[in-house]
Amino acid sequence: MHTAAIIATALVALLHLYILYLEMFLWNTPKGRKAFGLTPEFAAASKVLAANQGLYNGFLAAGLLWGLWLGPAGDPVKIFFLGCVIVAGVFGAATAKRSILFIQALPGAVALALVLLA
Repeated sequence: MHTAAIIATALVALLHLYILYLEMFLWNTPKGRKAFGLTPEFAAASKVLAANQGLYNGFLAAGLLWGLWLGPAGDPVKIFFLGCVIVAGVFGAATAKRSILFIQALPGAVALALVLLA
């Protein structure tokens, strides 16, 4: 169970690094616009806001990686940051796009459950 918790937490961290990359560097490209369902006009107008949003996703990833680096002593750190991921995913699903619940909150919840069970 411990190994599964580590893998799940690492995958959530990698997911958030990928979201950082999409939001900070690809937002205004065809790949970024497709990922988020954006028009070229909206992507251009919101590029700075998306970069800020991407930075926050990077902080989530950094916190999860820090918790992993600490080993078993990092469980409280992992629990905190996975909780943040879940809250962000639920809020995003409620305010932006329902699929965020499954893309962000669900993997965070699975990882959190595995950390708590390990």
